[in-house]
Amino acid sequence: MLEKLFHLKKHHTTPQKELMAGLVTFLAMSYILIVNPKILGLTGMDTAALFTATALICAISTLLMALIANLPIVLAPAMSANTFFATTVVLAMGYPWQFAITAVLIMGIIFILLTAFNVWDYIAKSIPKSLKLAMPAGIGLFIAFIGLQNAGIVVQNERTMVALGSFADKGIWVALAGLLITGALLARKFPGAILVGILAASVISWALGLITLPHTSLVNLPPNIAPIFAQFQWSQIFTMDMLIVVFTFLFLSSFDSIGTVIAVASKAGLTDKQGNFSQIKKALWANSLGTTIGSVLGMSPVVSFIESSTGVAAGGRTGLMAVGVALLFVLALFFAPLFLLIPVQAVAPALIIVGLHMISSILEVDFTDFTEALPAYLCMIIMPFTFSIAMGIIIGVLSYVAIKLLAGKFKDISPTLYVLAVLFLVKIITDVLS
Repeated sequence: MLEKLFHLKKHHTTPQKELMAGLVTFLAMSYILIVNPKILGLTGMDTAALFTATALICAISTLLMALIANLPIVLAPAMSANTFFATTVVLAMGYPWQFAITAVLIMGIIFILLTAFNVWDYIAKSIPKSLKLAMPAGIGLFIAFIGLQNAGIVVQNERTMVALGSFADKGIWVALAGLLITGALLARKFPGAILVGILAASVISWALGLITLPHTSLVNLPPNIAPIFAQFQWSQIFTMDMLIVVFTFLFLSSFDSIGTVIAVASKAGLTDKQGNFSQIKKALWANSLGTTIGSVLGMSPVVSFIESSTGVAAGGRTGLMAVGVALLFVLALFFAPLFLLIPVQAVAPALIIVGLHMISSILEVDFTDFTEALPAYLCMIIMPFTFSIAMGIIIGVLSYVAIKLLAGKFKDISPTLYVLAVLFLVKIITDVLS
C-alpha cells in the first residue's frame, strides 16, 4: 500500500528513512505550536483554542500535501501572515479578528481558483532558472539566520541591528555542541544524524539546567476549539480595506509557498534540468485547500514551511515523510508538555546545517553572465536581510527584468515575467504611498 501511494522505490527511499525524516522535520518546526498561538493571541483570540487549531491545521494541510502531491513538504500557518493578521489588521487597522478570519477565507477561495486555472503553475514555470537556483540558496541563508538567532549566536543590536551574542549564555554552548555533533555524524554518513544532534543537544540542555522535567502529567486532552471555530464576519466583505487585506494575504502566502516548494523540490532532486517542477500545481492545491480549511478553524493563511528542507536533508523524498509529520502534530495535541521540553537552542543546529545544504545551489548560476548573476545574487541576499522570502522573489524578478531590458536582452524576458514585474512594482509603490 505504501509503495502504491508514495512510490518509495522510484525515489530510492524506505519507510524507515521517510518516517525518521518526518520526526526530524517535526522537531525543527514544532515551535509553531508555541509561537502561532502567542502571535494570534494578541488579537484577543483564545490562546488555548489557538493551540488546538494550530496543531489541527498543520496535521490536515500536511496530510493533504502528502496525499495530493506526494511531496516531503509540511504546511503550517505562515509567520509573515500571522504577524500581519495580528499586528496590522487587528491592532493597527482596528478590525476585530473575525474580520481577518473572513479575509483568510476569501483569500483561500481565490487561491483555489487561481490554482485550478493553472495561474500559479504558469508563473512558476516562467521564473528564470537563475532565480530558481537563487531561491534555495536565499532560503538556506534565511534558515541559517533563524537558527543563529535561536541559538543566541546572533542577537539584536540598536546601533548595528545585529551582533554576536554573549558566550556567557549557556544556550550558545548547547547550540555549538549540537552543531559539532551533527556535523561529525553527517561527515561519517550516520543515519538520522540531524535527529541525533537535536536529541543530544536536548540532553546537554537538561544537564546544564536549561530545561527541567515537568511534574504534571505528560498527557492532556486538547483544549476546546469552539471559541474561534467558524467565526466569520460578513458585513464588510465589499470594502476597500477587505480588498487590501485579502490581496496582502494572497501575496504573502502564494509567493512564500511557491519559493519554498521550488527550493525544497530542488534540494530533493525533484526538478528537471531547467529547474521546473511538474508537481507545483498539486503542491499549491494543498496550500490553497489548507488555507481555506484553516480559516474555518480560526487560523491565518497556511504555507509550505521552509523547515521541510530539514527533513529532505535527513533523507525525506516522498509524501510519507509528510504523513509522519501530520501524525506527530495529532499526537502533539495530547503530549504538549513532552515536546515542549525541546529548547530552541537544540533545534538551532539543524537549521544551520540545512542552510549549508541549501546554499550550494547558487554554485550552478552562470556568474559569467551579469544579467543572470546580479538578480540571483539580490534574490539570495534579500531574503535573510529583510526576513522575507516573498521580498527576495520580488527584488529578484524586478532586477532581472530591469537589467535584461537595459542590456537589450529582450528575448530572455517572458510575457508572464513582464506582468509579474508590473504587479510587483505596483505593490512596492502602494506600500510607499500607504
